Formats: sequence, structure tokens, C-alpha cells
Amino acid sequence: MLDADDQVGLFGEESGQDSAPRPLAVRMRPRCLSEIIGQDHIVGEGCLLPRLIEADNFGSLIFYGPPGCGKTSMAEVIASETRSKFVRINAVLSNVAELRDILRLARYESAKRTILFIDEIHRFNKSQQDLLLPDVEAGNIRLIGATTHNPGFYVNAPLLSRSHLFRLEPVELDAVSTVLARAIGDSERGLGSHRCTAEPAVYQALAEFSGGDLRRALNALETLVLSQPLGSHIDVDAVEAFAKERQIRYDRDEDEHYDHASAMIKSIRGSDPDAALYWAFKMLQGGEDPRFIARRLVILASEDIGLANSHALTVAVAAFDACERVGLPECEYNLAHAVLYLSTSPKSNSVTRAMAAVKQSLRDKPVQAVPLWLRDAHTKTNKSLGHGKDYLYSHDFPQGISGQEYMLEPQRFFEPGLAGAEAATAQRLEQIRNLKKEIQKRRNAAED
Repeated sequence: MLDADDQVGLFGEESGQDSAPRPLAVRMRPRCLSEIIGQDHIVGEGCLLPRLIEADNFGSLIFYGPPGCGKTSMAEVIASETRSKFVRINAVLSNVAELRDILRLARYESAKRTILFIDEIHRFNKSQQDLLLPDVEAGNIRLIGATTHNPGFYVNAPLLSRSHLFRLEPVELDAVSTVLARAIGDSERGLGSHRCTAEPAVYQALAEFSGGDLRRALNALETLVLSQPLGSHIDVDAVEAFAKERQIRYDRDEDEHYDHASAMIKSIRGSDPDAALYWAFKMLQGGEDPRFIARRLVILASEDIGLANSHALTVAVAAFDACERVGLPECEYNLAHAVLYLSTSPKSNSVTRAMAAVKQSLRDKPVQAVPLWLRDAHTKTNKSLGHGKDYLYSHDFPQGISGQEYMLEPQRFFEPGLAGAEAATAQRLEQIRNLKKEIQKRRNAAED
């Protein structure tokens, strides 16, 4: 482990400093790699990260995951086990001047092998991130960045390409319960001095309350214990009273916004009304704008249902209109109506496929001009140029099919599916195509 001088750099505080009691979540942080829980896919046996730490042979690292999953703890453990100088800054509070001073000192103290931990690195703008590149490349610092945002969107590509990216997951409920039980009895770092006890169900309830956020679970346990007399027994009723006004953890400005919308859309696409309703209302109870959900439904109605049930678009648009006119909480009925209707509708992506095919044709093939017989012929000048000549008016022919072509080089983009109402569309389109071929065949024979 580190000596006294290095401990100042590691934790940003002097040894034995008790002027400000540290929160339980800070006191219970892992001290070594083996104490990290809930991230076995990263630190388990045979994984890459433990091998890099053991060999002390790694460059820059980016830890991406939700709040309370252990990003900061992981960084502190790495610094401790590699006996590195640890400098921690928060991107919200830091500025370019501070960053320049840190990098300059790291160059001067190169023998100490500085690990620069930047919490919320996604808050740094492009210029600030670019400032790190020369020292990262030269090895003057080993950067560890922590972010709750998708690094592909928020971390500069040059910096991301020079870093190992590790995704951390929410801590599993059983692991959270284990840490809570350990904390309540730990006299050195935990709450053991309060001599409180708790039912196993309390730990499980707090784990569920935290939603995989270990820091939140430990903070909740600390609040519960400190609110009780010494030696008290904490039961589930105390947890229920504590969590009565709880809010579902859902940050609509971060990745959860898109992850939950994606889950809802894919559930509707997969015709699972229960899952679709769950994700939609989790978003609503987390504070999501109902109009955002309604917009996604309007898009989905054409993208994933389309001609299999054209009424789906009408229902989705009506739900969006209801959200605009009625608002919460009453428009929840309209959103639930739309989500269930779309989920149980037959599905077709023929609109999506046709749209993609025509875009590809316009991109990859020569762009066609409008045929003369289809051009506007409302003026004498246009008529003198031959516009509209030989156009065949469809209503003058049986079934409204003239047999005429509407492109100079006909292409086929739309292939209907066979689900729901689109089966009838497919049958009708096949009849049209066969009739068109027959008319063209007779016309060609007559001309010959």
C-alpha cells in the first residue's frame, strides 16, 4: 500500500483528518481490487483490467456506467495498487488553468507516475479534452475518465481511441444487500458503533430502492441508522416510511432517456404490450415529457407497423395531440391507449424498407429526369416543349390502370408484407402489376 506522503495525493486529505465526518458511502469504498463487487465482467478472474493493473502496464482508461456503480472506487483502487500519485478533479468544477497546472506538475514529477482521474469527463468541452492529448500520448499522465454519458457521443474521438473503454453495470441487488449488511456491523469504517440490527428484508428493500446505485443504498442506510436510537432494530416498515416519497431513478438528460425509449420501442415492435407499457410509464414517473414518448409512437406507427395497420398512425397522432391539449396526468390514458394499440397491431417494416431502397437508388445510381409525358403542361410554353404529350389519363381505363410507365427506367422499391391489412395491399399490388404487364403486352403487339 502507499506511504503517508502518497496517501495525501490519493485521497486529497491528510491522514487522521476528522474535521468533517465522511459519508458512509465514502468510508466503505473498496481498498483493493478484491473488494470491488458487482463488476465481475471487468474485474473477475481472467479479465483484462486486473491483468493490466497487476503488470502496472496500462495507458488511459474510460469508465462508463450509471451513478453509484463504482467508477471512482475503481480509479482509487488502481492508484493504490499501482502505487501511483492520484490527482482527482471534477470536470464541472475544473477549468483550463487548473488543468494546465496539473499537467505541468505531472511532467515535472514524472517519476511518481501520475494518475489523473477526471470525474464527469463528458462535461469537458472539446478544447479541454484536446489539452489532455499531448500528455496522454507522451505518458506524462495516465488518464482515468468517469462518465455516465455514452463516450461515443461525449468524448473526443482522438482521446477515446487512446483509451481502454470499460462499461460498468448497475450493482446487482444481492451484492448491494451484502455490502449493506457488512456496513451496519463494521465498527472500523461502517455503522457498527451504533449497535443497530436490521432484518435481511431491510437490505433487500434498500437495494431495490437504490436501483443498482450502491452509493444511494449506503446513504439511505446511514440515514436510517442515524435516525434511530443506539441499539435499535430496523424493520421493513422503517424503510417504507423512508422511501414513501421516493422517485424512480431516471435522468431524462442522460443515456437513460434514450435507453428507456429504445426499450419501449423494441417492446412495441416485438408485440409485448406489458413490457412496452412498463418502460413508457417508468419514463413518465421519472419525469419524462409525455410529448417525447408520443413523438416516438408517431414515428414507430409508420416505421414498424405501416400498411399492416394504417390506423396505428391515426391513433399515435391522436395521442400526441392529446398530450399537447390535455397534458399530465390525464394524457397518461391516451399514451397507454396508443402504446397498447401499437403493441397489439400487426407489424410491417415495408415502409422503412421502401424508403431505404429509394434513398439508396438516389445515392448510388444516376438521377432520373421526369419523363416528358409526366411533366406539367398547364402553359403554352410547356406544351410547345412536349410536356404532357402522350400522357394516358388513368381514369379513362378499366380499373384505373393505363399500363403506362412513370419512370424512364422503372425500379421497384416497395415490397409489401403479408401481415394484417397489408396482405390485401400485396394482393392488390400483384393484380395491378399483372394487369399492367398484360396491357403493355397487348399495346406492343398492336404497334407491331
